[in-house]
Amino acid sequence: MARDLKSLLVTDNGPVRSIQLNSPENGNLLSELMLDELLAVLNAADDDPAIRVLVLSGAGGNFCVGADRGELISLLAEDPSGTSLRTVAVKGRRVCDALASTELVTIARLHGSVIGAGLALAVFCDLRVGTDECRFWLPEVEFGTPPAWGGALPRLINEVGAARVRELILVGDRFDAATAHELSILHKVVPGRELDEAVARWTEPLARRPSAALRTAKLMLNGYAAAPRLADGAHFDADLLASAMTRHELTQQR
Repeated sequence: MARDLKSLLVTDNGPVRSIQLNSPENGNLLSELMLDELLAVLNAADDDPAIRVLVLSGAGGNFCVGADRGELISLLAEDPSGTSLRTVAVKGRRVCDALASTELVTIARLHGSVIGAGLALAVFCDLRVGTDECRFWLPEVEFGTPPAWGGALPRLINEVGAARVRELILVGDRFDAATAHELSILHKVVPGRELDEAVARWTEPLARRPSAALRTAKLMLNGYAAAPRLADGAHFDADLLASAMTRHELTQQR
């Protein structure tokens, strides 16, 4: 089964559903349209008992170069209160929540640039494999905004560790696939020609696992990972992003 959407390409191969970000002309920027379509596809996946694994990838030369900042700035110009911008940010959080909470095993297939909100999508996947040419970057502070997109900050701290995430965000250095592997952002690094084979080495055994055991294992892993966090401040991400961008744009206009 295949579906052609405006910003995504969704295909099924037995129990594996592949979701490809499909705006290669702009590096697969996460627009409001793409977020809407991602949320719809992710929510529908849990309703299909035949699907056990989701693979998230990007068309063209990059996985995803981040949120569509131009769209966000335009929304802010049209609505200086920041309400419209906040609405888009909430959609980003819902997409990341859907990736985290789905009972299906999610795999990020990464290549090219993985930047900002694109990195957020990746870290919310259960398993992540990238080519040895992948490049990563968290540029939010450099662009005048806090790292407040999709609830990525607590997820990164949980997956990577607070000290290293502090450096990545405050200094803002770009980093390569080898560093991403060292940080546990990537589980595997492979040459580009072996990327699909590496994904298949995960999907094939996962597809054979008893469905109930697989889903329960993921629920347990999510539960134990969340246990140390007394509170999740990422619920304020949308408000923080809207507020910070509003202040930044007002300052730039002076």
